[in-house]
Amino acid sequence: MTAQALLRRATGLSVSKAVAERAVRQRMEQTGFSDSAAYLQALTPAEMTQLIELVVVPESWLFRDPQAFYASVELVQERWARGRTTRILSIPCAGGEEPYSMAMALRDGGVPKQAFSIDAYDLSPVCIERAQAGVYGRNAFRAQDVAFRERYFTHVADDAYRIIDALRDQVTFRQGNLLQFDTATYSRHYDVIFCRNLLIYFDKPTTRAASQNLSALLADDGMLLAGYAEVPSFCQNGFAPLQFRQAFALKKETAAPAAVIQVAALPPPTSALRSVPPAPRPAPARAAPGPAARPRPVPVQAPQPPADLLAEARLLADRGQLREAGEKCHAHLARVPEAAEAYFMLGIINELAGKMDLADDYWRRCIYLQPDHYEALCHLSLLAERNGNHTAAATLKARAARIYQRRQASN
Repeated sequence: MTAQALLRRATGLSVSKAVAERAVRQRMEQTGFSDSAAYLQALTPAEMTQLIELVVVPESWLFRDPQAFYASVELVQERWARGRTTRILSIPCAGGEEPYSMAMALRDGGVPKQAFSIDAYDLSPVCIERAQAGVYGRNAFRAQDVAFRERYFTHVADDAYRIIDALRDQVTFRQGNLLQFDTATYSRHYDVIFCRNLLIYFDKPTTRAASQNLSALLADDGMLLAGYAEVPSFCQNGFAPLQFRQAFALKKETAAPAAVIQVAALPPPTSALRSVPPAPRPAPARAAPGPAARPRPVPVQAPQPPADLLAEARLLADRGQLREAGEKCHAHLARVPEAAEAYFMLGIINELAGKMDLADDYWRRCIYLQPDHYEALCHLSLLAERNGNHTAAATLKARAARIYQRRQASN
């Protein structure tokens, strides 16, 4: 099995071949292996953990997208007023920035500590260790207003701050994987779940599995907070949006049970595409000879519709066949030169291949042709964040939020 396949099986992440091979080379240098096949053959659980550390993306900061925290505080306050405690889950929690932000927001909202509990999980043991230490540098304080740093952190070194013990004690950190979560034990256990910027690294089957696990963990009247690029994916997998401005909050969709969604998503069986043959009839009596029958015209076969090249490209990309998927997109553009969706798909394909400059170029072509392409704007914003261009990221995110709100208003 290839490194890419091993990492995908262990994490669910759609890791590109280039990223997987680069991680293997780094670990081979550190472990003394000279042959990649031998390294993969000797892979232990502990070494797999080290390999995973090189491909996970633990990028976050305190009070990232703050409206999500404000919406959660409202829910906790409302439930506490009715005598209910709120159980909160952050998964993945990266270095603890998200659950600590939730704890600070609740403290600022006057919510007593007995009104809630916060659990936080991440695939990476290194991230969990960093979260438990609660020490953060300059990059963690990117919010416009960082007055919370004076209230809840102590200065421990140059550009390093530690969160106060009273807040550290309010979050329980554990190493864990959403795709392997014990959903039976924790069925409908959580009232609020933060799962932001995880699905963007999954293919469609893994997205569906992750959504099903989150639905199992979330209380029927609970709230899920997603990354703004992930709302459409969640809405395709059993969730519906809530009207919290720029919080990107969702609830479980009750109108369409999961089983119905699964059946509807399957193609009809082959037999259903054929008409039932008529019952055999007795042979007619032989008629007397007559004039020769006129020859029947040969039916002209109706022209077949053109292949859905973009659907084929998506299927190939989900299988990891990125070169073939790209060829399908370019073939579609040869037919329809101004197809914004083809450029969007090419951006996704190049992102999976680790070619971020090309991905950026294709997504920009997409929004040039279709300025209200929500998903392309979301991906461009995330890319700008990763590159440290926070002004551009905020502008793109605001555009995406306006489009999202217009869509909701029109539904």
